[in-house]
Amino acid sequence: MRFITIRLKRAAAVFGAAAFLFAAGGAAYATGAAEVYMSAGKRSLPIYSVEREDKKVAISFDCAWGTEHTDAILQNLASAGVKATFFMVQFWTEKYPEYVKKIDEAGHEIGTHSATHSYMSRQSEAEIRAELGSSAQAIEAVTGKEVELFRAPYGDYDDLLVDTAQAMGLYTIQWDVDSLDWKDLSASDIASRIVDSAKSGSIILCHNNGLHTAEALPIVLDTLRARGYEFVPVGELIYRENYTIDPAGRQFAQGAAGEIG
Repeated sequence: MRFITIRLKRAAAVFGAAAFLFAAGGAAYATGAAEVYMSAGKRSLPIYSVEREDKKVAISFDCAWGTEHTDAILQNLASAGVKATFFMVQFWTEKYPEYVKKIDEAGHEIGTHSATHSYMSRQSEAEIRAELGSSAQAIEAVTGKEVELFRAPYGDYDDLLVDTAQAMGLYTIQWDVDSLDWKDLSASDIASRIVDSAKSGSIILCHNNGLHTAEALPIVLDTLRARGYEFVPVGELIYRENYTIDPAGRQFAQGAAGEIG
């Protein structure tokens, strides 16, 4: 009987250790800020959303593959008078410089989405600096404007990535509203996901080449405007200094109610 008890205790210990390792490994690649906030100490977090009371939101588009639906997106944004933020991968920037220029000249904001669209939490500081430096330079070569925003591919990051980007003068931007348009959802499903989740200070994630993204845009823009929301680029939504970020990745102006130091 004692032998069985010892065996059970050992099995429980092994199971507990395995569960811990699984949880730790999963957390390393989690994209939700609350999931990666460790009890042992604060992580360096990107900006997922912004605490605001003026009902401003930002809609953003990641550019990595193709351009087939980009013109329609730009036309719908122009018709609505909305300025958005586009995060561009370097190889996309170099393949489609005419679109980089078109987006810039339409008054939209442009940030980097890395050079190679890799999992950057697996990179060294030198590799991160090379990715961010070369991708920003590729954008600046076309627009003549300094890049200030960065979005990590796959939403994948760690402390080193966020801290290195910050040291290079880049604000790392995530999102709190995911359209999932890359899954080729219908326009109505995309629109529902966005309008049902958006709140003041939200950052909305879309893609420039989503199959039904352009079709969903008028629904999103009209519905949220009817609810009193105003669309601004990410760079106008975030606080540039004197801010804190809570465990959910929400950015607060320093001294604002609800902030966590």
